[in-house]
Amino acid sequence: MQKARRLPPVWLMGLTNAPFGFTGGFCAVIIPQILAAHGVSAGHIATIAATILSPGFWIFAVSPMLDAWLSRRTYALIFGSLTAAAVIFTVAHPGSPGLVEAVMLPGFAAAMLYQGAVGGWMGSLIDKQDDSRLGVWFAVSNLSAGGLMMVLAGELISRLSPTLAGTIMGAAILLPMLLFLAIPSPPPERCPARESFGRFNRELASLLKQRQVLMALALFLLPAASFALTNVLGGTGSDFFTSERAVSLFAGVGSTAAGIVGSFLHFPLARRFPLRLVYLAIGIVGAIFTLSLLTLPRAPWTFGIAITGENLFQALAFATGNALTFEVIGPDNPFAATLFTVLIAATNLPVTYMQFLDGRGYDWHGLTGSFVTDATISIAACLLLAWMLLRWRVTPTAVAQPLAPIGENAD
Repeated sequence: MQKARRLPPVWLMGLTNAPFGFTGGFCAVIIPQILAAHGVSAGHIATIAATILSPGFWIFAVSPMLDAWLSRRTYALIFGSLTAAAVIFTVAHPGSPGLVEAVMLPGFAAAMLYQGAVGGWMGSLIDKQDDSRLGVWFAVSNLSAGGLMMVLAGELISRLSPTLAGTIMGAAILLPMLLFLAIPSPPPERCPARESFGRFNRELASLLKQRQVLMALALFLLPAASFALTNVLGGTGSDFFTSERAVSLFAGVGSTAAGIVGSFLHFPLARRFPLRLVYLAIGIVGAIFTLSLLTLPRAPWTFGIAITGENLFQALAFATGNALTFEVIGPDNPFAATLFTVLIAATNLPVTYMQFLDGRGYDWHGLTGSFVTDATISIAACLLLAWMLLRWRVTPTAVAQPLAPIGENAD
């Protein structure tokens, strides 16, 4: 049904992920700055930030609703608006840490559901040959919007009233949603959950047991290409004798630029090799890069190379992971939004636990311990996954129309 409809360019469809990028940049960088400006301790800020970002790996539990009752465009509009409202309120009322946490936890959960809705929507519209292009543009819009929020939000908050600054940031989150007007999204004629929620759950469980989906979950849940050091290096500037200003510059503008370049590097690789092989190669080569940093002197320029390189590899891994996710979804999949949310949540989990393990490595042997821990675990995960791929002999065909009878018309 949707193949007969005229679609906008893939890059334009990819820009629908920008609201999530704006929100991610706000939660990861701006909220800690707001709390610090109001005298909240660093330890308390870290706890609040971790709590707010936690929906990144548990939101999949409620994701099946994105494929039931309402169209994915409607869900995207609802959750995108809730996200913008949470940001506006937080900037306008920054004084209470408890209130910030209480508002932005559901706010970021709404952002994750927004991403799931648009990811399932766009992924179910495109043909197989566009999987990589959409995956890259999803990554680029996420990184660009996040970097823009990191750079501009501080200026807005310092120069304008809290209400006006929050309103502008909320408007920035809502603005990309105007793209919805150019993207077809017919209302679902039949809704799986409305007809039989029990059957819906059973068929979803059956889908998640398919070998293609299980292999994608294994790739993402194991730390083959998490590059969690991107979240650790910001606190190691003193190890490289690097000033806070230089750390901020590399972590903000430099890392965003490196991430965009890394995302586009996916194109030549995806044209020549299978996506799963590309993903594992990124993990191994990135781990070797991490170990090579130990041969360089502890100097500011080394810090710049480290954080830029780690962000480049992480962005390349995320772009490839997005392409794999769209490949698994396939066109006209009735569970597209659910699958997208589940697989994206799977990519977020190793970033979280590897950040913890990298921290333990730092406690063990300083910067060397952190780098060795991250690289060796990544290489081991890649080798295990390569063995699994050879054993399972998964073919790169998409999961198309897995459950035709009750969900075939869901958009």
